[in-house]
Amino acid sequence: MYADLETDALEALAARLEGDFNAMKARGLSLNMARGKPASDQLDLSMPMLSSVTDPASCTADSGLDCRNYGVLDGLPEAKRLMAVFLDDTPEHVVVGGTSSLTLMYDALVRCCLFGTDGCAPWNSLAQVKWLCPVPGYDRHFAITEALGFQMIPVPLTDEGPDMDLVEHLVRDDDSIKGIWCVPQYANPSGATYADTAVRRLANMECAAPDFRIIWDNAYGVHHLFDDVERQDHVLDIAAACREAGTPRRYLKFASTSKVTFPGAGLAALAASPDNLDEIRRHMGVATIGYDKLNQLRHVRFLGDARGIARHMSRHASILRPKFQLVARKLDESLFDVGDCRWSNPKGGYFVSFDAPEGCASRIVELAAEAGVTMTAAGATWPYGCDPRNSNIRIAPTLPPLDELDEALDVFVCCVKLAYAQKLLASRS
Repeated sequence: MYADLETDALEALAARLEGDFNAMKARGLSLNMARGKPASDQLDLSMPMLSSVTDPASCTADSGLDCRNYGVLDGLPEAKRLMAVFLDDTPEHVVVGGTSSLTLMYDALVRCCLFGTDGCAPWNSLAQVKWLCPVPGYDRHFAITEALGFQMIPVPLTDEGPDMDLVEHLVRDDDSIKGIWCVPQYANPSGATYADTAVRRLANMECAAPDFRIIWDNAYGVHHLFDDVERQDHVLDIAAACREAGTPRRYLKFASTSKVTFPGAGLAALAASPDNLDEIRRHMGVATIGYDKLNQLRHVRFLGDARGIARHMSRHASILRPKFQLVARKLDESLFDVGDCRWSNPKGGYFVSFDAPEGCASRIVELAAEAGVTMTAAGATWPYGCDPRNSNIRIAPTLPPLDELDEALDVFVCCVKLAYAQKLLASRS
């Protein structure tokens, strides 16, 4: 382990690593592991969808509705049936929106700020609003709550969900805590999947705020890397848990096809209790006459049903699986003797969570950028971009082709080793 080396040996190691790093830097690479984007060959899978609506006759919904015209505020019935699969719910509880689930989440919190929910005061009329943020977590979630002025409270994310002892303690007596972000399956970035006990505790916990909301962003619920894990990794439905607990308005579920078909041109949807749906539709009806029904029709005809979704996602998995396997192999083979490094080995989703030796993350990302590899900013997986240990880095292996990913990982590994060696030497000077 690097920390066990004598100073002379550590200095010699650092010199060798600097030589390797400079050689990589001289190659003029331009590689990207920053965001979880589908690769081009994944996008190619959905190209046939674009030819499913090509003439006036093909623009008709099951009901006979001409989808080129106005109408149908909350989604075509057949689109609701499709999105209910992603949301693990029934079509009558589903609203189909535009192309982005992130927009639906933002709108949901803005509605609470402007108008309140469940008969409670608007959140922007309160002295303070707090929000629980499992960490490491999704930077765009944190950007929403930061933009709305909420005080974000980090809570550790374990392999089975948020630290529920801490969550229950925090929400029990503080009515200014209004909600929690949750990515229940293959969480961004750790890949953690919530255990049934965590889901039930979220539904049953005593909350001082009657308008507490669980934002249940099941973005990766169909994104399995292995065909045999879908059933065994299925997450307990938060809606059913809340109904059983007598808290039916506590949750809002979200999903999209952004990484299933085309990011920015997919379908987004939410599921909620009947009372919440009434509230949502009332405000939606002011903001829009209806969303893109032609896009809804395209997705229904292309994906079909749960079996069609599973077949399509199996094709995605065949592209992504070798990339995640490469990440696991490279890290296992290259960092086993470094010490103080940990990383996830997810069964699905889009990311690998990497914990560098404390104090090294920002330096690793800086070095990688110098060598031509773009990473997600250090600290991005924490509220306000501030990781107190300066340790966590999100690896996004999906976009680069396999050969480029191989090169990028070589650079990353070298940067991890060099940053840690430099830190240890600095501590001894």
